[in-house]
Amino acid sequence: MLVLGLTGSIGMGKSTTAAMFEAEGVPVYDSDAAVHALYAAGGAAVAPVEAAFPGVVVDGAIDRARLSARVVGDPEALAKLETIVHPLVGAHRIGFFEKARAEGHEIVALDVPLLFETGGESKVDKVVVVSAPADVQRARVLARPGMTPEKFEAILARQTPDAEKRARADFVIDTGHGLDHARRQVRDLVTLLRTARSA
Repeated sequence: MLVLGLTGSIGMGKSTTAAMFEAEGVPVYDSDAAVHALYAAGGAAVAPVEAAFPGVVVDGAIDRARLSARVVGDPEALAKLETIVHPLVGAHRIGFFEKARAEGHEIVALDVPLLFETGGESKVDKVVVVSAPADVQRARVLARPGMTPEKFEAILARQTPDAEKRARADFVIDTGHGLDHARRQVRDLVTLLRTARSA
């Protein structure tokens, strides 16, 4: 089974592109959604995180704002949180792979926003970077509620530059020319990968 790493900087259209892969029959594992599920009421992370950081659970779920206040700017606390959450996400991801394999999928995608920043590219077969021109990216992000130019610049500063991501990618999906253009690129890429696997 071919594992694609799907990544891209803020405002590049990665979530929309992930949905396009799913529409082409490629299961997509969303690591952010997995963490949300683990933090929700009944989620596997609730009890151990509350034990490590008392007071972060509200109504049976982890309150992300409270948890963030406890770990942001505290490398030791963040490392402690990661030792709890990362194995749970890993187990969740194994379940995703097993299900995809059982269903006979030849290709799966892992939606990982910080793929290069965390060294995740070494754990996938091919990297797909979602990209758009800088002015398009900026306009998209600044249209989000509560976003300011300062916040946008701070987020960008923590991410690998788009030009570097594009250079390190196996494939680039350009979302700067509308949804239909992006959809065609995704469809062509999936066809190419499936053809290569059956050759």
